[in-house]
Amino acid sequence: MFIQTEETPNPATLKFLPGCPVTGGTPVDFTSPEAALRSPLARALFAVNGVSAVFLGSDFITVTNDGARTWATLKPALLGAIMEHFLNGRPVLDPPAAGTPEGTPEEAEDDEIVLQIKELLDQRVRPVVARDGGDITFHGFSKGVVYLHMKGSCSGCPSSTATLKSGIENLLCHYIPEVVEVRAVR
Repeated sequence: MFIQTEETPNPATLKFLPGCPVTGGTPVDFTSPEAALRSPLARALFAVNGVSAVFLGSDFITVTNDGARTWATLKPALLGAIMEHFLNGRPVLDPPAAGTPEGTPEEAEDDEIVLQIKELLDQRVRPVVARDGGDITFHGFSKGVVYLHMKGSCSGCPSSTATLKSGIENLLCHYIPEVVEVRAVR
C-alpha cells in the first residue's frame, strides 16, 4: 500500500491520501481522542503522540499536529498507523448502535435562499476546500449573514479568514444578493 502525503495551507496539518475510500461520503471531524470513540482509524491516529485533531474525508485523512513534535518525527508513525489500519481491513467508522440515527436529515423547511447557499457551497466551495484537506459546513443564515464552520486543515489555518472573506463571501454575494456577509463559527 502506498500512501501519499500533501502539505496543506495550514502548516499544522498534513493530508494523507491512502488511495482508497476513507469515509466514502460525509466527512467526519474529530477534535479530541474522546470524540473519536466511534472511529477505529481516528483512535489509532490519536494514539500517536502529537496528534491534536483528525479529519476523515471521502478519500483523504487530515491530521493536525499539536506542535510538540516535528512532522519529520510524527509522519512515519502516522503512515504506519494508517497502513496497518487499512491492511488489516478495519472499518473507518464503527456501525451505528441500534436505534441511533445514522445522520442528520436535511432541514425540510429550508427556504429558497438557504437552498441556493447550500448548493453553491456543495458545488463550488467544498470541492476546492477538500483539495486542501478540509471541509466547510453551513450553520445558518440570518439577516444577510451566512454562518459557516471550517473543518480539517481549514480549522485554524492562517489563510482561512482570507478564504472565507475574499473567496466564499465574494462568491455568495455575487450569486445571492441577499447575502451581505460570511462569518466563521466554532
